[in-house]
Amino acid sequence: MMYGWIIGLVLIVILFAAVRRSGVFKRRPDSTVNNSSTSTPLETLKNRYAKGEIDDEEFEKRKKELEKAG
Repeated sequence: MMYGWIIGLVLIVILFAAVRRSGVFKRRPDSTVNNSSTSTPLETLKNRYAKGEIDDEEFEKRKKELEKAG
Protein backbone atom coordinates (compact mmCIF):
# COMPACT_ATOMS: atom_id res chain seq x y z
CA MET A 1 0.00 0.00 0.00
CA MET A 2 2.93 2.29 0.49
CA TYR A 3 3.70 2.40 -3.24
CA GLY A 4 0.13 2.53 -4.56
CA TRP A 5 0.52 6.02 -5.96
CA ILE A 6 3.52 4.90 -8.03
CA ILE A 7 1.54 2.04 -9.53
CA GLY A 8 -1.32 4.44 -10.28
CA LEU A 9 1.05 6.87 -11.96
CA VAL A 10 2.58 4.09 -14.07
CA LEU A 11 -0.89 2.94 -15.13
CA ILE A 12 -1.86 6.48 -16.14
CA VAL A 13 1.30 6.81 -18.24
CA ILE A 14 0.62 3.46 -19.92
CA LEU A 15 -2.98 4.46 -20.61
CA PHE A 16 -1.90 7.81 -22.05
CA ALA A 17 0.68 6.10 -24.30
CA ALA A 18 -1.88 3.57 -25.53
CA VAL A 19 -4.46 6.25 -26.37
CA ARG A 20 -1.88 8.39 -28.11
CA ARG A 21 -0.55 5.46 -30.10
CA SER A 22 -4.05 4.41 -31.19
CA GLY A 23 -4.37 7.56 -33.29
CA VAL A 24 -7.33 9.10 -31.47
CA PHE A 25 -5.62 12.49 -31.45
CA LYS A 26 -4.15 12.35 -34.95
CA ARG A 27 -4.80 15.32 -37.13
CA ARG A 28 -7.25 14.61 -39.89
CA PRO A 29 -6.72 16.07 -43.35
CA ASP A 30 -8.51 19.31 -43.99
CA SER A 31 -11.73 18.64 -45.86
CA THR A 32 -11.69 22.08 -47.48
CA VAL A 33 -8.54 21.38 -49.49
CA ASN A 34 -9.47 21.20 -53.14
CA ASN A 35 -8.74 18.18 -55.21
CA SER A 36 -7.65 19.63 -58.54
CA SER A 37 -9.28 16.79 -60.49
CA THR A 38 -12.77 17.59 -59.14
CA SER A 39 -12.78 21.39 -58.94
CA THR A 40 -13.74 23.59 -61.84
CA PRO A 41 -11.43 26.36 -63.06
CA LEU A 42 -13.79 28.97 -61.61
CA GLU A 43 -13.73 27.27 -58.18
CA THR A 44 -9.94 27.21 -58.29
CA LEU A 45 -9.90 30.89 -59.19
CA LYS A 46 -12.28 31.73 -56.33
CA ASN A 47 -10.14 29.78 -53.87
CA ARG A 48 -6.97 31.55 -55.00
CA TYR A 49 -8.73 34.90 -54.57
CA ALA A 50 -9.99 33.93 -51.13
CA LYS A 51 -6.48 32.93 -50.06
CA GLY A 52 -5.13 36.27 -51.24
CA GLU A 53 -2.94 34.80 -53.96
CA ILE A 54 -4.43 37.16 -56.55
CA ASP A 55 -5.91 40.66 -56.26
CA ASP A 56 -9.31 42.02 -57.33
CA GLU A 57 -8.13 43.13 -60.76
CA GLU A 58 -6.53 39.78 -61.58
CA PHE A 59 -9.60 37.91 -60.32
CA GLU A 60 -12.00 39.89 -62.48
CA LYS A 61 -9.74 39.59 -65.54
CA ARG A 62 -9.44 35.83 -65.25
CA LYS A 63 -13.13 35.42 -64.42
CA LYS A 64 -14.09 37.23 -67.63
CA GLU A 65 -11.71 35.05 -69.62
CA LEU A 66 -13.26 31.92 -68.12
CA GLU A 67 -16.77 33.14 -68.86
CA LYS A 68 -15.79 33.83 -72.50
CA ALA A 69 -14.28 30.38 -72.90
CA GLY A 70 -17.06 28.44 -71.29
